[in-house]
Amino acid sequence: MSEEKTEKTYPVRSLHDFLAELDKEWNKFRNGALIGIVSSGILFVFVILRFLGAIRRLELVDGVFMLFASLFLVYSIYAMLAQYRFFNRWERRVGLLLHLEEELIGEKSVEKPS
Repeated sequence: MSEEKTEKTYPVRSLHDFLAELDKEWNKFRNGALIGIVSSGILFVFVILRFLGAIRRLELVDGVFMLFASLFLVYSIYAMLAQYRFFNRWERRVGLLLHLEEELIGEKSVEKPS
């Protein structure tokens, strides 16, 4: 009988791999949140102008639709602003952790002679 050891699969191989991958993707997500804030803000201005035009022309259905669209856009801007603040707040911490982890790996390799 042959016994096969099955290795457990983990979400990441190591903390180093996780931090390296996180560092690569960090700016992409932060910039995506910033672009979302700007584009939603521009869209919000157009929706408000359309809403005001619908009120002026007494178009009830368009006015209600634009009101709901503007509410959803306000919430979207709020959520993306929270994401952007999160990325800015944690960027320095993750960078320091990555730098510390690289120093520790460097010290470990110096201690073990090959």
